[in-house]
Amino acid sequence: MRFPDFFADVRRITLRDPLADFLGAADDGIIEYAYEDAVKMAGHSCPTVASAWMLSCHALRALYPDGVPERGGVRVTLRGRLDEGVNGVIASIATLLTGAAQDGGFKGLGGRFARRGLLDFGVDQPLALRFTRIDTGAAVDAQADLSLVPAAPEMPELLAQCLAVPGDRALARRFGALWQERVRRILIEHADDPAVFRIAAATS
Repeated sequence: MRFPDFFADVRRITLRDPLADFLGAADDGIIEYAYEDAVKMAGHSCPTVASAWMLSCHALRALYPDGVPERGGVRVTLRGRLDEGVNGVIASIATLLTGAAQDGGFKGLGGRFARRGLLDFGVDQPLALRFTRIDTGAAVDAQADLSLVPAAPEMPELLAQCLAVPGDRALARRFGALWQERVRRILIEHADDPAVFRIAAATS
């Protein structure tokens, strides 16, 4: 398995998952997640997956400034509906890092470790995402503006050509390289750009 080289340079995040600790899946429940994990889960790498990864990392670090973020200890809400746009993809990346899930999530053991009911859509809130600590109630709102990292001008025409001639590997490779170059810029060059990744303390 070979990913683009820049994946190795994307910011990682270390989380503590009390359920993993309890079940002996990881020493002290400490698990490191990398962008490759999001790509494996989503099945692809795109600007949406990239932005959801970086927003979730920023939000978790903002909620736990002095310690390791707790997986399973955060509620996630989205302003958009589940069936609207790419909200399902965004939520799946947030779930990967927070554990927050809808009705199909883990129901817990003896009243502990529940992840079910920690993810919701169509919530009235100022930005696209809200991450809320269950223990303290502290919350941050998050949203990405990917228009500030535009695709290469030739991408629309190249996409049309790839779809018209699906067997042309040279065209496909060119398209894929340009596609991942935009992802690289989002994750590497703009990783800490507040104009691209907006994180703000929730006020209501």
